[in-house]
Amino acid sequence: MKLREVASESFTPLHFQIAAQIRRAIAEGEIRAGERLPPVVDFAAELGVNKNTVLRALHILRDEGLLELTRGRGIRVVGTVERGAILSKVDELITLARSQGLRREEITLIIHQRFT
Repeated sequence: MKLREVASESFTPLHFQIAAQIRRAIAEGEIRAGERLPPVVDFAAELGVNKNTVLRALHILRDEGLLELTRGRGIRVVGTVERGAILSKVDELITLARSQGLRREEITLIIHQRFT
């Protein structure tokens, strides 16, 4: 996977730019589920950024359900952009439901009822 240089003068934070590039590569099939990504230090060197910036980007994608980060085993693609979008919406739903005072059981029941 070839990444473009990030724009340090952009209003978009570097880690968001990096996450977007990796997300695009997954969406376009450039990298597929099951494939391993290069080590963080290699990403950082290629982009000319700090490895912590790359880690922040990878954590975003992990939280979206796209990547699995395992110490000593590397970074693996585990999802699709579509699955990541669904997980993001689920997170929004949970946040909204909790702000309305709903408990886990109530949220689960609502979702279950919608599927039947």
